Amino acid sequence: MMVLAYRILVFSFMGFLLLAAPSVAQVGENLGLINPNLASADELAAVPALNSAAVEEILAGRPFLSMLAFHEIAEEHVSESAYDQVYGALWIPIDLNDVSNEEILLIPGVGNRMLHEFEEYRPYIALPQFHREIGKYVDDEELARLAQYVYVRIDLNSASQEDILSVPGVGPRMQHEFEEYRPYTAMAQFRREIGKYVDDEEVNRLARYVEVR
Repeated sequence: MMVLAYRILVFSFMGFLLLAAPSVAQVGENLGLINPNLASADELAAVPALNSAAVEEILAGRPFLSMLAFHEIAEEHVSESAYDQVYGALWIPIDLNDVSNEEILLIPGVGNRMLHEFEEYRPYIALPQFHREIGKYVDDEELARLAQYVYVRIDLNSASQEDILSVPGVGPRMQHEFEEYRPYTAMAQFRREIGKYVDDEEVNRLARYVEVR
């Protein structure tokens, strides 16, 4: 009980510090990864080890709501030895707080030791927490590379413009719509209001990145 109470206190204090800190984007900065939900046919075709059949199946199957769903198609067309090559170019960001071990291990260069570190610091309250904790084990360059594979859901009611614009595929117009309907009381409200502008599949894709706290 004492240990549990201590952990709750620590996470509460961390949450206070992160909320008090300047707002930063909650989806890792993209350093060149292509998002298969947003990529053009030509961009997909340029990815090493992807053949035309794979490109066609990806285009027909999107949006993918998890990296595992995308991997089910990729593994039909790509050998295991080429996974790092493909996922070094093509990736759907994964939720640090809601992701399987299998998905984390698909990140190129991540093995069981780093998997353990990813899990060790859950729950992630904000992306700076990931930078701080994982930065204990890797240098800045590697940290930046890893960060582009992950995200922490943004709070619809408190997210900054920068936070919202970090969501893949969101531009100034959609950022305005996200803010227009505040305060949000439930995700159903988000789905209803944003559903006025995009279809159900796109609402589902966007909903991966947000929550109501």
